[in-house]
Amino acid sequence: MIYLKTDEEIALMRESNTLVGKTLGELARWIAPGITTLRLDQIAEQYIRDNGGIPGFKGYGGFPFTLCISVNENIVHGFPSSYVLRDGDIVSIDCGAIVQGYNGDSAYTFPVGQVAPEVMALLRTTKESLYQGIEKAIAGNRIGDISNAVQTYCEARGYSVVREFIGHGIGRKLHEDPEVPNYGRRGCGPLLKKGMCIAIEPMINLGSRNVVIERDGWTARTRDRKPSAHYEHTVAITQDGPAEILSSFDYIEEVLGENRI
Repeated sequence: MIYLKTDEEIALMRESNTLVGKTLGELARWIAPGITTLRLDQIAEQYIRDNGGIPGFKGYGGFPFTLCISVNENIVHGFPSSYVLRDGDIVSIDCGAIVQGYNGDSAYTFPVGQVAPEVMALLRTTKESLYQGIEKAIAGNRIGDISNAVQTYCEARGYSVVREFIGHGIGRKLHEDPEVPNYGRRGCGPLLKKGMCIAIEPMINLGSRNVVIERDGWTARTRDRKPSAHYEHTVAITQDGPAEILSSFDYIEEVLGENRI
């Protein structure tokens, strides 16, 4: 069942996604060599609660933290821990918040200190592929048009696309229909209609696309232990023209300044 949101519901989702964007912007101030990923999780939870939200991930399906923090070869769903960020790391932070019953969801992969050029290129391509997908999120297109745009953009540049984890519809529930893969055929899948809200989230690997789930039952990493990047926006399909991006990277990029991806 795909739920089409009213303008009023989309306004509430705009609030929750703005809070997610601001939370990621706050984290950008702290991300540097020497901080633990658990400390980042604590900062995010406090910020969300102080600004009228509820962490969207904490307790969801038994997940025990506010953030999914995935470092280097970890793709998604990583646990915050005592791991200390080091110069040259990349850290994917996936954040969710609930405001007035509606979910916001966004992710960004941050470079830590001086990162190898080939890894920075992976980050840039993954972020660019997100916007390639969003360009296809137009009423009258199909989910496969989004999926194919992400896949072809990344594979043409020599990267691999994770297939086990995908984007999704979003609203009162964090995960709703439809599924939004990062691979697929144009013209296939559910029809995009005004009021659909979806999270588009490319997960792209420097090496092969093969995935391993760690013993915690959550953390997914690349089998070859090469780096993976992850960017995500929540968007709303409009009647005419491009989708509205409800989440925001602006707060992050204000902090990163010249160092932004």
